[in-house]
Amino acid sequence: MSAIDALYIFDEHNNLILDHVYTGRPPPPSIVLPLYLQQSSPRPSVIHLPSLSPPTLVYSIVQDNILFIAPTCSATTEPLVVQEFLHRVADALEEFLGSPLLASKITASYDIVAQVVAEMADAGVICQTEANALRDVVETGPGVLKNLLGSIGASGTSPALQSGGSTGIGSSGLRPQIPQVQSSQGSAIPWRRSNVRHTSNELYVDLVENLSVTIAPSGRPLAAFANGSIAFTCKVSGVPDLMLNLSTGGKGAGMGTKGHQLRRVMERVVFHPCVRLSRWKSEGMISFVPPDGRFALCGYEVDLLGTETPLTAATSSKNSAASLGLPAAIEVNTGVGTNGADFEVRLSQPAGATSSATASLQSNLARPTGSFRAQTGGDSKAPALENMTVHVPIPAGVRNVSDLRPSKGEANFNPADGSVEWRVSGKDFGIGGAVLRCTVQGPISEDDEDTGGVLNGMTATTYDYDEDGGPSAYQSQNSDTNVEYGLTSGSANGTTARDKAERNRELMPTSATLSFSVKGSLASGLKVESLLVDTKKSRGIGPEIKPYKGVKYLTVSRKGVEVRC
Repeated sequence: MSAIDALYIFDEHNNLILDHVYTGRPPPPSIVLPLYLQQSSPRPSVIHLPSLSPPTLVYSIVQDNILFIAPTCSATTEPLVVQEFLHRVADALEEFLGSPLLASKITASYDIVAQVVAEMADAGVICQTEANALRDVVETGPGVLKNLLGSIGASGTSPALQSGGSTGIGSSGLRPQIPQVQSSQGSAIPWRRSNVRHTSNELYVDLVENLSVTIAPSGRPLAAFANGSIAFTCKVSGVPDLMLNLSTGGKGAGMGTKGHQLRRVMERVVFHPCVRLSRWKSEGMISFVPPDGRFALCGYEVDLLGTETPLTAATSSKNSAASLGLPAAIEVNTGVGTNGADFEVRLSQPAGATSSATASLQSNLARPTGSFRAQTGGDSKAPALENMTVHVPIPAGVRNVSDLRPSKGEANFNPADGSVEWRVSGKDFGIGGAVLRCTVQGPISEDDEDTGGVLNGMTATTYDYDEDGGPSAYQSQNSDTNVEYGLTSGSANGTTARDKAERNRELMPTSATLSFSVKGSLASGLKVESLLVDTKKSRGIGPEIKPYKGVKYLTVSRKGVEVRC
């Protein structure tokens, strides 16, 4: 059985802010932390420390610059269980203290934090990890510490406590008492707290997909995936029983039942424990009793290429962007200009729909692909394109990128991370697209440093003249030198031009990434058909209660679309 020996929490300066031992005698944080910091960054989530006695495994996560460490000496501990426990602890603390999780919040609310970590594991055995259900057993409010001290016979306003004196049980003035333990059964549903009450009944569904696309120099997509998640927000009194129906928007039509179509599109699906898997496998319906508040209902992955996409099909960047449902096509041309020192990045709207993925997206949006509105609020009828940014990684040998000439938007070169960033607003990105042209400058060479070597195409060389030779000797030497100089000059100029072109070829970028967000559409074509409340199975909800329902779609690419050149 997996056991959690201890939990250590450190702030962003590696100062210990919480030390909670569950079982055994684990190594103290003063020993674990230096051994953890000795590992090179990025540090692995599981570190084996054989130098300790007994050998110890150290599990760690970092959330909001807060370091969570759980050491264990047991050889039978499941690593994924400990890692999930640490994530659940961080989520529970955010539930009670608010997001983002700060060290000051933990130290200021230690009475609540101590209850949370104690309820989540008992003697090292993981018990209650649902942050929503912990609200039934964790006391919050200004009187928590006073009630805790009162249960052992001490008063929150005791002079001994105020002066920092000793208050051990059995000391003068304190009589040991047996605390009255209140039996708290909690909720019958592990992930939902009991007696939920809301003044307004609301249900919200947020579908978010993060793109990961790689396009070859020929324009053919090499890989295209959409990592999606369904975030659900439930603010309904009682215990609602919900049914969420999804559709593929026409993708996978004719491939069996609706459930088969959804499972063919949504791969590697991970559900919240509240979902009834039998209904999903048989009917393709997500039936569940939700926790109270916001939670992650589902996670999935979609292969945007599918199995029917031919690998040898000739295509262009515009066709690839259209087939994948991208709002823009990106193309990089290198070696532009007389000396090949320029490169060009082109942004254009994708061509017409050429695949089932785009056809399904069009059927959902009822608008042609690439027709996005530049506004703050996008919906399924008119998606809004926002935050479009192009990043071009520059090779390390480039000294500077000068003369950035964007036709639209703003561009700048950041020497710190060695990339060119080009931002184009959605309202400026029209049918004509946008073009960025840049000039690269390589390292200073020996020819560039020797300014006396070449001046305006003429070699400035100093010759020693023999004054004793007379005019004839001078003319003869000068004539020979002119002949030799003329041949050498032409050869030198030709070699220099070829060398520059060769050096500039090595300074050209090899890829570019596109970042954007589209409100109101999903690249996979998924959409919500209906969200129903089963009044027969629900408790505390009458047929007269009709919750407000809202659905939002969001497609995000954070440097996820990579075009190679």
